[in-house]
Order: sequence, then C-alpha cells, then structure tokens
Amino acid sequence: MAGSSLLVLIDDIATVLDDVSLMTKMAAKKTAGVLGDDLALNAQQVSGVRAERELPVVWAVAKGSFVNKLILVPSALAISAFIPWAVTPLLMLGGAYLCFEGFEKLAHKFLHSAEEDQADHAQLTEAVADPASDLVALEKDKIKGAVRTDFILSAEIIAITLGTVADAPLTQQVIVLSGIAIVMTIGVYGLVGAIVKLDDGGLYLSELKGEGSLRRMQRAFGRGVLRAAPYMMKSLSVIGTAAMFLVGGGILTHGLPVLHHGIETITAATGGLSWIIPPLLNAVVGVIAGAIVLLAVTGAGKMWRLFKKA
Repeated sequence: MAGSSLLVLIDDIATVLDDVSLMTKMAAKKTAGVLGDDLALNAQQVSGVRAERELPVVWAVAKGSFVNKLILVPSALAISAFIPWAVTPLLMLGGAYLCFEGFEKLAHKFLHSAEEDQADHAQLTEAVADPASDLVALEKDKIKGAVRTDFILSAEIIAITLGTVADAPLTQQVIVLSGIAIVMTIGVYGLVGAIVKLDDGGLYLSELKGEGSLRRMQRAFGRGVLRAAPYMMKSLSVIGTAAMFLVGGGILTHGLPVLHHGIETITAATGGLSWIIPPLLNAVVGVIAGAIVLLAVTGAGKMWRLFKKA
C-alpha cells in the first residue's frame, strides 16, 4: 500500500514537472521578442562607459533587474490570485506599449533631427574622454536609465508569462514565473556582458604575437570580430524592433476576437503560406497599433505643453 502510494506521488510529481516544463517553454517562446529588444537596449545603454568599467556597470544593472523581478513576480501572482480578469487588459496594454516603442524607433529620424543625435553623441564622447568629468555621475545616470528600461521590459516578460500560466495552479505559476525571471535575467545580462566586451576580445586576439598558422588564424579572427561587432549591435537593434511588432501585434490580435478570427480565416485560405501569414499579419497589426499610440501620445504631449503655457 505504501509502495503504491509512493508510485502515485512520483507520478504526480512527474506530471507537474512535465506541465511546468511545457509552460516554461511556451513562455520563453512568447517572450523571445521582448528579450531581443531587452538585449539590444541594455547593450546600448552601457555603451560609452570606459572599457574597464563596462562589466561593473552591467553587473549593477543586472542587480537592479533582479530587484525589478522581486517586485514584479509577486505582483503578477497577486493579480492572478485576486483580479485574474485584469491579466488580459494588462497584456493588451503591454502589447500596445511594445508596438508604440517599436514604431517610435522607426519614426525616430522624423521625430529627432540628426543634429540632436550628433550633439548627444559628441557630448557623451567628450565626457568619457575628459579626465575632469564626473564619470561616477555618468555611470549612475546610465545605470538608473538601464534599470528603468529593464523594469518596463521585465514587466512585459512577466505579463506575457502570466498570460501563459494564468489557468495553472498557483504552485506551477510560482515555479514558471520565478524560473523565467531568473533564467532570463542571467541570460540577458550574461549576453550583454559578452557583447560589450566583444571588441576587447577581438582587439586582444588581433594583437597576439608569434608565428605559425594558429597565431595567424587567431589574429585574423580577432580582426574579423572587430569589424563585425558594430554590425552585430545594429542587427540586434533591427531584430529587436521587428520582434516587438511581432510579439506586440500577436498579443493584440489574440486579445481582440475579431482580429484573431480574421487572421485565422485568411490563414486557412492561403494553403501553403499558412506558416508565414499569421506572423506577417501580427506584424502589420503591430505597426498600425504603434502608429496610432504614437500619434495619441505625441498629440497628448503637445496639448499638455500648450496647457502649461496657458
């Protein structure tokens, strides 16, 4: 009797672990777009810091990210337990914000002049090069900005994950949300640390002394890394922006039955193209939603400035 009870317990544990694994995989897949943007944004946030201070700054932002997760995960669990009806509206709000942020990036060159961007870059370069400048204050500002950005993107990750496990038992919700929060934070900031030191690694390899085919290959590889590093940063930014439209648009279409059923109908009629139609239409919805939200935010900002002047 005791043996059969133990086997039942083991079977129950295995079932729970299997469910948790499946939900974690689904949550990781759905949050991949946000992670791409999180990675690109944080790598850009710590750029401009002296080389020897890059990793300490990344570590400081990572600690801030863990604090953000300690706030967000219990908040998400409380929402799921006491006001579960709020999960979908929060997801929709998060999806709209992703689309807005993605479209703002596309419209950046129209909203901000090239002279403004060049002036900001020149000011940052001058501050880093000037020994008399307050680099501690500069680092603190960068860390605060990166942690604020992380809070918004972490909220998106937790909200999307919560939507995946909203109908699961509380124990499974705790395990999945905590696991996603820990793994994603370690993964993102581990990669950010590797990316910001990529050029240093390439420089080290390119300056290795010695003869022989191995040394020549190492120097050639280092030079290749130095040439590829700037393009990698640009690629991350582009991929992250595209992913924001895909993820944000997908959240919005799933939350609006009319759009969801419309996409299903179009997909069913396309036959062999059914694998590409849903993400393309999600992206289109994301771009349109981003444009609408950006126009609303810009208009509200102008009205507020006029109101303050009055």
